[in-house]
Amino acid sequence: MADEPLLAEDSTELRRAVIDTAREMNESGINVNKAGNVSVRCARGRHAGVLITPTGLGYGKLQPADLVFLRLADGKATGGRAPSSEWRFHLDIHRARPELAAVVHTHSPSATALACHGRGIPPFHYMVAIAGGADIRCAPYATFGTQELSDRALAALAGRRACLLAHHGVIACESSLPRALALAIEVEQLARMYLAACALGEPPRLADDEMARVLAKFEHYGQPGGCN
Repeated sequence: MADEPLLAEDSTELRRAVIDTAREMNESGINVNKAGNVSVRCARGRHAGVLITPTGLGYGKLQPADLVFLRLADGKATGGRAPSSEWRFHLDIHRARPELAAVVHTHSPSATALACHGRGIPPFHYMVAIAGGADIRCAPYATFGTQELSDRALAALAGRRACLLAHHGVIACESSLPRALALAIEVEQLARMYLAACALGEPPRLADDEMARVLAKFEHYGQPGGCN
């Protein structure tokens, strides 16, 4: 497991970064309207916690004070708004995966189309390894906002940084907000390519040993501190 990132302090600047990420989801085409949600792990004084977007508010009108702080230890919410309806899986991911400091959840079209068939993304292309494993799993369906959904999402994310949610959408997790957003966009691109390849029949899959080589190369891929 990677080292746990240093916790940023809850601040107006960090809250604006969460809002900017939520707006960029929609601007990039991987989300629309009020769907999806964003969180980042941070600290408030001696309490570790999570800043998360509120439920039912359009991202274009969000202000820093609208974000909700959830204490990591007990889930206690602080703020004038109710947290996202998906706060459970955000909180559980941050608890279980301390190396992943940011979570982006979208309803991106191509990935969600696959998820509506209960299908993940197999190793048809080497870039599938960008999510941390030889495939991108699809968690079985559970009602939104439930502990059951959170449990299933965590299982699908085991050894991975992204998963699909059946009949629902996508979760992408990374060490920072920009990296989590970039991964969510990459998952949508992979899903789009996979659907296009399936028009010619189920595409061939890369062998396990090749995906292992790719995963090893990805450990040192890109510029230090970069998103690729």
